Amino acid sequence: MTPRTATVAIVGAGPAGLVLAHALRRAGVDAAVHERLSRAELEATARAGVLEHRVVEYLRALGLADRLAAEGERHGRCEISCLGERVVVDYGALSGGVRHWVYPQQLLVRDLIAAYERDGGTIAFGSPVLAVAPDRAGHPVLRTAGGELRARYAVGCDGARGVVAAAFPDGAAGPERRYPYDWLTVLARIDRPVAAVRYAVHADGYAGMMPRTADVGRFYLEVPAGERVEGWPPDRIRAELVRRLGRGGGDPRPGELLETGVLRMRGRVARRMRHGRLLLAGDAAHTVTPSGAKGLNSAVADAADLAGALLAELRAQGGGGEGGGAALEGYQERRLAAAWRTQEFSDRLLDLLHLPAGLPPEQREFALRLRLERIRRIARPGPEAAEFARAYAGAGELPAAGVWPPAQRAAVASCATGR
Repeated sequence: MTPRTATVAIVGAGPAGLVLAHALRRAGVDAAVHERLSRAELEATARAGVLEHRVVEYLRALGLADRLAAEGERHGRCEISCLGERVVVDYGALSGGVRHWVYPQQLLVRDLIAAYERDGGTIAFGSPVLAVAPDRAGHPVLRTAGGELRARYAVGCDGARGVVAAAFPDGAAGPERRYPYDWLTVLARIDRPVAAVRYAVHADGYAGMMPRTADVGRFYLEVPAGERVEGWPPDRIRAELVRRLGRGGGDPRPGELLETGVLRMRGRVARRMRHGRLLLAGDAAHTVTPSGAKGLNSAVADAADLAGALLAELRAQGGGGEGGGAALEGYQERRLAAAWRTQEFSDRLLDLLHLPAGLPPEQREFALRLRLERIRRIARPGPEAAEFARAYAGAGELPAAGVWPPAQRAAVASCATGR
């Protein structure tokens, strides 16, 4: 069987892989996208639901945000409760007008897949990549159920245990932290929409309420590290949410629980995102907690930066793809620095929302009052509040890769693997 070829092989059709595929296709670069899940499974998997300002603007620039803009909702404030006081943080005003969009990840993935196919692209669903190894020239060879795929570059967008990261000599290992608590995660029917994200700092543990759709909300409860979901029947979950969140008369009431699980809270950043012609993006390179809703957004930011870096490499030497790797090293340097900034923001927010592990009951009020002062400070106009608001909402822009002239597109397409 003759091996298939592609300029770029993308492993994983989540937001990072799909955005990268769109940006490359826009420039005329062929990409082979492999996804281990079926299309139905991928489009039904509920995960993140909050998109940063800069991510949505980038999707607009690629023509990929029409349905998002029509059906999503803009949010510019959150509420943080502590010691019975509910503080409204109007981050839309504090940031100078930067807001989030609420749009479930599975709907974004659905839109990106449909747009990619309309543009003539294809995705191999239900087609896991089994292994990745370089050939004698250093080009990646991907082993799939359908045979070999040879590419100039392979990009892992397939999570922390992905096959591209596994092909790094050290498995793309890096420093990580296991937090001393976990989060019980709940997707529940609600009787009215969630008007704003609510964080509850409570003596018995953090609770959170997040918007998803008009009749579904995402909820979180802090639980001891290693807790099992079997110890949390629906009635206990609902009662604890009401107690910790301090539910008022106008707040949504959690009803039928559609999905429950326990999220093992950890952060991780790989020491590198590039090994030769192997590259990583999104969760394959860094894992961040849901605190601040940065996982999906960081993944798209990686894809936007990597698209430009790959195109710069392919432009070198008349599209031969032998650019020496400087652009890819730049990608790695920028995105590792960004990953650590994201980790620091998430960790800082976690510290605000959780009391220290093992704190005796008689010391909890003191810790809560300290946190209430910090909450009030990020809600008052000033430099600290503005910095928090802009980081929280994702101010700024992502680099948009340009569209190549036809002559350049033809040059790159004519030398897909250099064989």
